[in-house]
Amino acid sequence: MTTLDPRLLMQAYAMGIFPMADSRTADEVFWVEPRSRAIIPVDGFHASRSLLRTIRSGKFAVTLDTAFAEVIRGCARREETWINADIERAMLLLHTLGHAHSIEVWSRPDERAELVGGVYGVKLGRAFFGESMFSRATDASKVALAWLVARLKAGGYTLLDCQFMTRHLASLGAVAVSRDDYVALLGSALGDGAAAGGAARRDGPGEFWALDRLLESAASDGAGAPPGKVIAQLLGHTS
Repeated sequence: MTTLDPRLLMQAYAMGIFPMADSRTADEVFWVEPRSRAIIPVDGFHASRSLLRTIRSGKFAVTLDTAFAEVIRGCARREETWINADIERAMLLLHTLGHAHSIEVWSRPDERAELVGGVYGVKLGRAFFGESMFSRATDASKVALAWLVARLKAGGYTLLDCQFMTRHLASLGAVAVSRDDYVALLGSALGDGAAAGGAARRDGPGEFWALDRLLESAASDGAGAPPGKVIAQLLGHTS
């Protein structure tokens, strides 16, 4: 069985390559570099009116990195999946090292908490490589992705890689770019961003936790803006 080394894995992402397996039980992992790459422009996420209402309503509770392992398992529990045991172990290790993160969506805060959706991926420089998402409730994965885009926007990220285009991603604003264009976007997003530390700025690494400070500030300002309203505003929708 192949063993994915974290350093090798991060080097691969920096080159625009990512691992996949043929199935959940596959022993081998292969490397992929698509000729056509799906990305969601950080300023181009498309949220329908109904999704914005859901985000503002507080129907779901949204967290960061509280159930990373559960999100991966939720993404892998499909008839067809590219996440085998080795990829799962590697992602868990990257999470431990601070390179991989998850956004979790939970059932209504006033009910018994149940994980109903999420998305996870890997950050490097000003790029975030979205790996997979899942949903067990209407709009749960869309809410997770919206919160991720808002976090990236607040933190000065410039590239959200979605790997392969799907109708679902296209409806949310994803576009397909050529391999050459993707490499150029990736190079710009990395720049000197692989260096640790520093605040979010155009020529440095993204600040993944800038959104948390923004939400804390909004909550303590006067009447206090609910998180969903802040997210909608970050996505460019103020009403």
